[in-house]
This record gives sequence, structure tokens and C-alpha cells, in this order.
Amino acid sequence: MSASLTLYDLPHSPYCLPIKRILQAYEVPFEIVDVPNWDRRAVIEASGGQYYQVPMLVHEGRAIYESSAESNDVARYVDKTFAGSTLFPGTLAGLHDILIAYLDDEVEGATFRCTDVFYVPSIEDPVGRMMTLRHKERKFGRGCIDQWRASLAELRAGSAKHFARFDAMLQHQPFLLGSSPVFADFLLYGILTNYTWKGWNELPPDMPTLRLWLERMRGWRA
Repeated sequence: MSASLTLYDLPHSPYCLPIKRILQAYEVPFEIVDVPNWDRRAVIEASGGQYYQVPMLVHEGRAIYESSAESNDVARYVDKTFAGSTLFPGTLAGLHDILIAYLDDEVEGATFRCTDVFYVPSIEDPVGRMMTLRHKERKFGRGCIDQWRASLAELRAGSAKHFARFDAMLQHQPFLLGSSPVFADFLLYGILTNYTWKGWNELPPDMPTLRLWLERMRGWRA
């Protein structure tokens, strides 16, 4: 069943990283197709022209992708198909949904800017770099990368305030909502891995519990 699974992936994406980590944690064999930020041809072709973003899965010839910005369809498919429906437990549904929304809207909304300040200039292909910059500026306004770079210290401080909440949550339990990870754990893992990608940003040194949790997530197996 899982031998014909392909993940269309942007390596440092905070939304691709959770899916990849879940598949690894549940020892699901899969292939990866790296999709440049500036060229989504592979995704468009594999989805029959229906989708262009990542992550996207193709499982046994079927493309699985998000039906909306808030759907988590890919994660829910992976959970149901490979993780025994353990990542979206019904007993935690309301609280878990609130936590996922907070991670999506507030936390990732703060952290990705800190990463993009370094990521966009690091793109070696000048066409790819310009197309990525164009995409960012169409969404966030002309000069957004320069603006974020100028306010990087403030952006990092704002991110740290979010991180502190999770550090506090993890003081008394190994994962965000209990003794085993749920999807919110994997989503936070993706956000923090994106934030610290290539050492561009670091987690605050006064949050050892969060740092230990991140190491735990990197090695966790079902």
C-alpha cells in the first residue's frame, strides 16, 4: 500500500516538514519530489491541473491536497491511512483545533518572516530568486523582505513570546496535549524546524524544555 506513496515537498516548508516527519515516525516508505518555490510544474501535472501548492501526496495514483487554507486534508489522510487515526483524537477535538489554528495563524505567521529574510537571498538561481521575491511581494507588499530584515530583532522577540507558551505547556507532560504526540506537535515541529533552518535563527536559550521537546520530536517513533 505505502510503496506507491510520493510526497511533493519544499524541504524547509513548515507544512511539508510535519507530513514528512509523520511518515518517518510511522515508518512509511515514500518517495520525495522536491518542488522549487518558483516552479510548481510537477505538482500541477501530478494533480491533473487541480493544485499547485505543497505538501501534496500521490498515493496509489490519487493526488491528496488541501481543499482550503484551513483543511489539514493531507495530515488527516496520513493519519487515517498510516497512523491509525491517533493524530486527531476525538477526545481532544475542540482544544486541538484551537491549538492548530493558533499555530497556523499566529505562530507560523510570525516565524516564517524570520526565515524568509535569509531564505530568499540564499536562492542561487537568479530567476528563481526573483520569482520567489515576486510571489512574496504580491502577497505581502513591495519591499517586504527588506522590511522584515530591518525589523528582524522585533520579529524574533515576537516569535519568542509564542515559543514561551509552548515551553510552559511542556513543563509537565512530554507532548503538547499529553503522553503522545498529536498533529499539533508535528505542526509545531515543522514551524520550529523551519525557523531554525540552516542555523538562520535559534530557539531562545532560556527555554530548555522546548529544546528537549524538539529533540524528542526529531527522534520519535510510533
